[in-house]
Amino acid sequence: MMKPVGLPLALMALCAAGSPDSAALTEKVLDVPGFADFLAVDGNTVWTTNDGRVEQWSTGGKIAFVTMPKPCGAMTMGFGSLWVGNCKGGEVYRIDPQTAAVQATIPAGIGPSGELNVVSGAGSIWAPDQTAGKISRIDPAINSVIATIDVTADASYLAFGFDALWVVSGKGQTLQRIDPATNSVTHSLTLGKMPGFLAAGEGAVWVQEQGEGTVAKIDPVTVSMVGRVKVGDNLKWGDIDTGGGMVWLRTTDDQTFVAINAASMEIVTRAGKASGSGALRYTPSGIWTTAHDLKTMSWWSHAPQ
Repeated sequence: MMKPVGLPLALMALCAAGSPDSAALTEKVLDVPGFADFLAVDGNTVWTTNDGRVEQWSTGGKIAFVTMPKPCGAMTMGFGSLWVGNCKGGEVYRIDPQTAAVQATIPAGIGPSGELNVVSGAGSIWAPDQTAGKISRIDPAINSVIATIDVTADASYLAFGFDALWVVSGKGQTLQRIDPATNSVTHSLTLGKMPGFLAAGEGAVWVQEQGEGTVAKIDPVTVSMVGRVKVGDNLKWGDIDTGGGMVWLRTTDDQTFVAINAASMEIVTRAGKASGSGALRYTPSGIWTTAHDLKTMSWWSHAPQ
């Protein structure tokens, strides 16, 4: 199914010199049985969590899968592997993306909520231990936790960027900065209602304030609030990424995703129809989104001119 959508953006940069109709995206919809949700980009393919498995997809269809008890949360690619949280057992799974083989399972306190991130940075993999209020730091050279860091209770949302780990607690309404050189919290900032997924890129740390319907922009140097962008009534159960000068939001209400100009903090695109909860990942060539309630995944790319 190919559905052309007129949009005022190019994926590498906003078409500032062109008219609103000077760029378009085509949505290619893939039927994905089960509950396709979180995404990790792997070259021209993408991995998604699903019921009892993670799957690798291209625009041509499913390529591979790996059985897991309960894959959950946003995954990461790093150190030649795919890293996935398992909410039924609490481990981080290390998977070889070339062979679809499990290389290691590392106890890390993952879960119980699937609203979480596993991320890479500073030579490590980072995973939230939500119940204990700690972050687990995993050394990929030995596939073991080498440090645990105390954070706000119920913290589960992570991002790495600007030489730091950034941690959000939804219930605690905080953003914390962790210095990987010392494994300690250096700053803590109070956020709006129900903060959730975040991204570090395009000059700032960006946090979904799900209960407010806003995206908060944080200066990574001063760890202070720069401003907020109002997107809708709420931003519950969506996702966020950065790239190409934009902040990209998978939304639940009103549209499939939104693009915000990172410099001007203006919404420049509202694309697609509301399609329930799902995830999003940016690539320079296009955008991947999932809609697990519709059992679909979409690839949004430039339409032929």
